[in-house]
Amino acid sequence: MIPFGLLMGERPFWWIHESGVYSEQPMPKLKQFFSSCETGPGSPSGHAMITGATWWVMMTSLSTFIYNRTRSSLAKNIPVVLYIIMLLGVGISRIFILAHFPHQVLAGIVTGAILGFLLGRHVPENIKLIHCVATSIGLLLSAVCLYWGLHYLGVNLSWTIFLATKWCAKPEWIRLDTAPFSSLSRDAGAILGLGLGLSSPMYASTQGWKMTWKLKTTCIVLSVLIIEIMNQVPLPKYSNILFYVLFYLKNAFVPILVIAIIPWLVHSIFVIQQSRKQQ
Repeated sequence: MIPFGLLMGERPFWWIHESGVYSEQPMPKLKQFFSSCETGPGSPSGHAMITGATWWVMMTSLSTFIYNRTRSSLAKNIPVVLYIIMLLGVGISRIFILAHFPHQVLAGIVTGAILGFLLGRHVPENIKLIHCVATSIGLLLSAVCLYWGLHYLGVNLSWTIFLATKWCAKPEWIRLDTAPFSSLSRDAGAILGLGLGLSSPMYASTQGWKMTWKLKTTCIVLSVLIIEIMNQVPLPKYSNILFYVLFYLKNAFVPILVIAIIPWLVHSIFVIQQSRKQQ
């Protein structure tokens, strides 16, 4: 495990048992939660990194929008304050439930902010379906090749799953969707879904429509509601391969739903209602 100390760090809920620090002194009484028992490595914090990257783009866009409307430097910094509060909330919560050490959260925040800064300055345009398909397949194949290559060399990349299963307070809290390959399946599926959504006829037809704030709000509410319902649908756990395949397909469907299907349905229903009123 030593070579992976920086990028594949321990998680507190199993480290207190495995480190040997408390072999000659009383073990501290710590409480685990449902979100504690994540099976992936602890460094850097994925939650902090995703929050830092995603909200960086949103924060800078909102800050620019506010400044252009108000020309107020004070108002411009309000999104920055909210961004910092959000990161602090996420970081503290991850430490509190024993999912991460403080340095892992800090590494996730810094990495996420850097990613958000770099990606915000280089937004890809004119994304083609072939690029998304190639990227999705490339990610999956590279991960499989890396896993079996390291496995052949005697490196066990599943050591975190073993420790999480061993020291989690309740077996039912262990979730396959927190495993390292699940994260890759989610990202690869989302990339494929993004390409399919942007190249779909439904998305192309919505580009010529005028979407009012009422329609946009309806699309957002429906998207959040349907995605939440989809997240509540359990996936089979008796086969890891089947779980990963279905997890990949589910995450590929989400961008298609949000980008193409829901806006097309909402606008189509709105147009039908307007036509009936005019008749």
